[in-house]
Amino acid sequence: MISNSEVMGFIPTVDAVRARAFYEGVLGLRFVSDDPFALVVESNGTFIRITKSGEFTPVPHTILGWRVKDIEEEVQALHAQGVTFKRYPPMSQSDLGIWTAPGGTRIAWFLDPDGNLLSLSQHPEDK
Repeated sequence: MISNSEVMGFIPTVDAVRARAFYEGVLGLRFVSDDPFALVVESNGTFIRITKSGEFTPVPHTILGWRVKDIEEEVQALHAQGVTFKRYPPMSQSDLGIWTAPGGTRIAWFLDPDGNLLSLSQHPEDK
């Protein structure tokens, strides 16, 4: 059954060198392979295929996110690597750019070099 199979994420890029520097160098994901069609990185057992595409328009919603234990620590670490977190004026976000949802989940959003929207989230049960 598909429910017992591993999931693989797909992210487009127009610049594979720049994408690898970001996903491996900034986010710390493990580099797996590079072929004419895509880079592959791994994050805690999940493989992410960074597809070498032509020009594209990033979608306005999150395409990939990480569930973390301490969102403030992760945001500060990424900020130190030069990552800028998105601000959404209608939302009440902390000084670090973290929004707390009504159910208590805390979320922060950031862009990769191609403009793909990524996120970090910390759920109340993860404390």
